Parts: sequence; C-alpha cells; structure tokens
Amino acid sequence: MSDNNIKIGVSNKEGQLGFLFSRGGLREGAGRKSIGITKKVSLTLTDDMWERLEKECMNNNQSRSQVIRNMIESFYSN
Repeated sequence: MSDNNIKIGVSNKEGQLGFLFSRGGLREGAGRKSIGITKKVSLTLTDDMWERLEKECMNNNQSRSQVIRNMIESFYSN
C-alpha cells in the first residue's frame, strides 16, 4: 500500500509554500520557469468586452493572462 499523505512545507525561497509528497520534495529549479514578474491587477470591462475576451481565449486555447499579455506585447511592439 502506498503512502498518499500530502504535507505542506516551506521552500528555501521567499517563504513560499509547497506540497511535499511521500517521495521527493522541494527542489531548487523545479517547476515551471518564470516568464516575468507576476503582479495582480483588477480590470473592469463591459459584459460585451468580457465575452469577446473569453471567446478569444477559447478560440486560441489560451488563458486570459496569455491573451491579455499578447495584446499588451503587440501594442508595445508597434
């Protein structure tokens, strides 16, 4: 029988929480690589604009963050 207990531990970096399984553990350099700095923002749009944004996400199989990031990068690259 395997041990499926999940424990929460503190990483060596910046006090971030991580999950510890029965094998392995938190490792420096593990996980998805960062593409930049994450900052939380609040965005107010009309219902129509939210629907258009969601449609764009679905059509391109991308998250809201990816679609908005692409829009901003496109705007500033011109």
